[in-house]
Amino acid sequence: MRALAAVLAVLLLVALAAVVGSLGSGAEDAEAAPWTYGESMSQRRSYIAAAEIDGLIYAAGGMVGETGRPLGVVQRYDPEEDSWTTLRRLPEPTRAAAAAAVDGILYVVGGTTPAGNTAAVWAYDPAADRWEARASMPEARFNHAALALDGKVWVLGGYHEGVERREVYVYDPATDSWSEGPPLPFGNHAFDAVAFRGEIWMIGGLRGEEMLRDVWILDGSSGEWRAGPAMPEPMELLGAAVAGDEIHAVWESTYQIYDAGTGTWRSGPRSLVTRHGLQTFHADGLLLTIGGCTTQLRDSQVVERRVLTTR
Repeated sequence: MRALAAVLAVLLLVALAAVVGSLGSGAEDAEAAPWTYGESMSQRRSYIAAAEIDGLIYAAGGMVGETGRPLGVVQRYDPEEDSWTTLRRLPEPTRAAAAAAVDGILYVVGGTTPAGNTAAVWAYDPAADRWEARASMPEARFNHAALALDGKVWVLGGYHEGVERREVYVYDPATDSWSEGPPLPFGNHAFDAVAFRGEIWMIGGLRGEEMLRDVWILDGSSGEWRAGPAMPEPMELLGAAVAGDEIHAVWESTYQIYDAGTGTWRSGPRSLVTRHGLQTFHADGLLLTIGGCTTQLRDSQVVERRVLTTR
C-alpha cells in the first residue's frame, strides 16, 4: 500500500507540473504575440532608408543584394490599411543610406550610389511629392544610422574608405547646415540608433569582425556617452524601434526587447522570415519589420506585423 501511495503521489505531482507548465506556456505565448504577414513591398530590397511620418512609413532606395544595384524606388506604407503607395523616385538610386523625419519632411542621408559613396542629403515633402537637395554631410558614408531629436537630424558612425567612423554629424533643417556632435566611443557601423527618453541609444554593430552586444547612450545635455545595458545576444545590420518604455531590436532569428521599467532585456518571438539589413518601426500599435536580406542572401519584399501592448 505504501508503494502504491508513493506511485500515486508521484503521478499526481507530474500531472500538476504538466498543468502548471501548460498555463505558464499559455501566459508566455499570450504576452509574446506572434508575427503575421503584412502586405509586401512591390520590389525585393534590403538596406533601405526609412522613417515614420504621422504614422506612415516611408521607405526609400535600398538594393538588390544579388547584384548590389542601388535602387531609386520610394514607397509609403499605411499600417492601418496594410497597403503600399508608390511615390516619386529618389533623384539618385542609393543603397545603405539612412533616413529621419523632422516636421513632416523625410531626409535621406548618405549611402552608396552607382558613382560610389555619397554625402548627399535629399529632402522629401510628402504634401508636394517633391525631392530637394539639401546641404551635404561633411563626409560621405554608408551603413550609418540617423534619427530625429529636438528638431534636428543626428547621423552617427558608418563606414567610409575602409574605416569604421566615429563622427557624429547634426543637421539643422532650419538653417540647412551641419555641425559636429560628440563622437562615438569607438568607430562603429551596421548598428541602429533610436531616440529613447530624450537620449540617443546606439545598439549593436560591427567593430572589425566582431559583432557587438554593446549599447551606448548619449546624454544630449552633457554631450557625454556612457555604457548602457548590454544585450544578451550580439546584433548587426539590425532594425530597432521604440514602443513606449521599450526598445525592440530585430536581427535575423534574434529579437530582443529592452524594458526601461526593469532595466533588462528579454527575448521576443522569432520572426517568420529571418532577415538582416531590415527596418523596424512602431506605428498604429504594431511592431513592423520591412524588407531586408534573408539568411539565404536573397532580398525580401516581406512586411511582418506584431501587435504590441506597450508598457
